[in-house]
Amino acid sequence: MTRTKFLKLMAALGLGMAMGTAAFADDYPSRTIRIIAPYPPGGTTDIVARLVANGLSKSKGWTVVVENKAGAGGIVGHDYVAKAAPDGYTLVLGNSAMLAVSVSLFPQLAYNPIKDFAPITEAAAGPLVLEVKPSLPVHSVQELLALAKSQPGKLNAGLSALGSMHHLTTEVIKYRTGLTWTDVPYKGSGPMLVDILGGQLDFAFDNVPSSLPYIKDGKLRAIAVSSPQRTDLLPGVPTLDESGLKGVEAVAWHGVLAPAGTPAPIIKLLHDEVVKILNAPDMKEKLNALGLEPVGNTPEEFGQFIKDENVKWAKIAKDANVKLEQ
Repeated sequence: MTRTKFLKLMAALGLGMAMGTAAFADDYPSRTIRIIAPYPPGGTTDIVARLVANGLSKSKGWTVVVENKAGAGGIVGHDYVAKAAPDGYTLVLGNSAMLAVSVSLFPQLAYNPIKDFAPITEAAAGPLVLEVKPSLPVHSVQELLALAKSQPGKLNAGLSALGSMHHLTTEVIKYRTGLTWTDVPYKGSGPMLVDILGGQLDFAFDNVPSSLPYIKDGKLRAIAVSSPQRTDLLPGVPTLDESGLKGVEAVAWHGVLAPAGTPAPIIKLLHDEVVKILNAPDMKEKLNALGLEPVGNTPEEFGQFIKDENVKWAKIAKDANVKLEQ
């Protein structure tokens, strides 16, 4: 075969592949799209997944459903999508906990958050709130630290899950201050809230949406938020940085991802439609009510963000000497 014929053949093959991919994207979606929520119904991840699914169904007329696959703190659902067919019909509403925060703590994690997913867009992000039971005689972070110092190891700190952002942020404060208390881990913020409301726990970090009703009712007292700036939902509550814990911040995020290898035209189509939904005024209002801000970055930006978050939280876990057994 001459060089000219070879080049023509390769060009023809390339064109055929491009046309096949384009046709694949043009025909998409031809059946139901599933968005996997890796946690039980009712939590923040589940709520955001349903907002995105409903938005896609209404704006495009697609059939999009949310399927909850809980287990192992979110590992089961993420792993399920990592191993799913890369055809755009199985997505995940992933989050910071299982894509960045606890990754370095589980050396035998079944999936790789960077290699096994095709990022579509970061959907929303929001702070954690540091809260105490009302009977605890503290109204600020410094008062909480002073009480912990006066009673070494006696205060009970709730952890919504081992290896979570809530866990590591709590450990960072312990590491930075040299104080001690008793960590009490749970399998979600729901049971943790039951115990702090019941008085069995003294303080805890939680997502704003799940704790906000209790804070407004005076059943919990918010003393700080973990974001760089205050949240409009709790304007009178200072940040950790403002409270004297300089540089301590944590922002929980949620994003839409597909299995690695999903065709680029499908990723672009999904990205464009999800971002359009996130930019709608009613979606912003709904997310703000949950203590979240819509993001809507590009697949490339979201991919780099996940890499940066992995580096950040791996260093935090190492510095605070946090280790877990999977």
